[in-house]
Amino acid sequence: MGNVIAASQKSSAKIEDKINVSTLPPDPPVNMGLESRLNSDIYLGSTPSSFTEANLEDSQIGTIQSPGTVEDLHKKCKDLFPSVFEGAKLIVSNGINNHFQLSHTFTLSSEGGSGYRFGGTYVGTKMIGPNEAYPILQGDIDPRGNINSTVIHQFGPKLTSRLSVQIQNGKLSASQLTNDYKGDNCTCSLALANLDISKRAGVFVAHYLQSVSSNLALGSELVYQCGRNVPGGEMTMLSAVARYSLGDIVVSGALGAESIHTYYYQKVNEELQVGVELETNYSLKGSTLSVGYQYDLPVTDTCFRGTIDSNGTVGAVLEKKLNPLPFTFLLSGVMSHKQKQFKLGCGLIIG
Repeated sequence: MGNVIAASQKSSAKIEDKINVSTLPPDPPVNMGLESRLNSDIYLGSTPSSFTEANLEDSQIGTIQSPGTVEDLHKKCKDLFPSVFEGAKLIVSNGINNHFQLSHTFTLSSEGGSGYRFGGTYVGTKMIGPNEAYPILQGDIDPRGNINSTVIHQFGPKLTSRLSVQIQNGKLSASQLTNDYKGDNCTCSLALANLDISKRAGVFVAHYLQSVSSNLALGSELVYQCGRNVPGGEMTMLSAVARYSLGDIVVSGALGAESIHTYYYQKVNEELQVGVELETNYSLKGSTLSVGYQYDLPVTDTCFRGTIDSNGTVGAVLEKKLNPLPFTFLLSGVMSHKQKQFKLGCGLIIG
């Protein structure tokens, strides 16, 4: 479903960007991956991949399964694109026990992101699967008292709820409540974000995704936004979504009144995966093409992710495990040929 929290509300042409873009980094699951550890702050509305109910790789071929959520519709392709960063980062994580983990994140950056954050993750004892347990409580805080927190719980075999809150400068700056219902061959999701009854402001999102066959899933997305900063006081956007999977190939997309977004993913072999993202905006009369890939070298415990887009931006992240020590070294670089800028970052994960 993505984040429905918008930092700015300028025009109806930008409503899709407002709904899907957040300034916060992703959630760190308990069994932290490299990128999720590196970006250890919490994304409002994001669910840790290790606890996500919808796992398409576990679907049985030839059998109609639950299609997962619309939020994860393009997940396979999006995961290939690197999370580039600038400056230096040090992340120290410590697992207290099987249910509780602490993390310390030190960041040094010229872009204003320097500082320290303390984070914690608790996973309950309600086991749903081998890598899935509830409730999940996540949060982090910086020395100025800014807090990000997320609570995820499964109330039944088919209903999962998630509440995310962000507090900045002593005030509630963002909030989001999401409920996902997973049927035998369909999924329904409802989200309510930044609700302010006194100002008559908020964002409502409804998703429906249906498995038509073992390979094809079709659905729709309805977004309603109201508030003083919204042109006309309110706006509504309806989109059609689809995903077609065939073996190691997944094609997905979303078609709206003002834009079309398509994704292509393919697992070439055990080492190489590629993905293509194409976004076309009718009102702006422009398109952006991005190509991403991931190359794994299991022998050397190295993972390389890279991307290039039609705007002339090239980025890459190298992740290297320093076995037998519990260290992971990261090297990031991004170059913008249009702006003639180059940014370099390095990081170390301990734990």
